[in-house]
Amino acid sequence: MDMQNDFIADDGLVKMDGGKAILPEVIRAVEIARQRGILVVWVVREHNPLGRDVELFRRHRYSPGKVGPAVKGSRGAELVDGLVNCPAVKVKGSRLQLVNFLHFCTANIVDVKDFGIATPTLQEWPERVADA
Repeated sequence: MDMQNDFIADDGLVKMDGGKAILPEVIRAVEIARQRGILVVWVVREHNPLGRDVELFRRHRYSPGKVGPAVKGSRGAELVDGLVNCPAVKVKGSRLQLVNFLHFCTANIVDVKDFGIATPTLQEWPERVADA
C-alpha cells in the first residue's frame, strides 16, 4: 500500500519512515510474483486537489494553490520508480473501490497479499499512542 512518491520519495509530502528501505524487497517480491504469473495490482490514493475526498483531519494539507499529498495527476500520486504502473484507484480509504471488476473476474484470484507500508487509521491512532 502507499507505494507512491508522496509516501516513499525523499521529497514526498508525507514521507513514511522505512518506506524507502523496503522498496527493493517490494520490487523483488513483485518481480517474482509476475515471473510466476501472479497478478499484481497497485492500490493507490488519488485525491481531489482541494481535498474534498480526504478525511477531515487531513484537509489542512489541501488548499487552492497548494498541492496536497497524492493529488490526482501530480508526481506525488505516481508509483515510485521501479514499480510497473498497473494501479487501481483508492479513494478515501476504501480498498479496491474502483478496480476494473471484469479484470478481476477473469483473473482467477485465490489469494490477496498487501505489500508496502500501512498508515494507521484514525481509529488506530489512540491504540498506538497508548502502546508507546
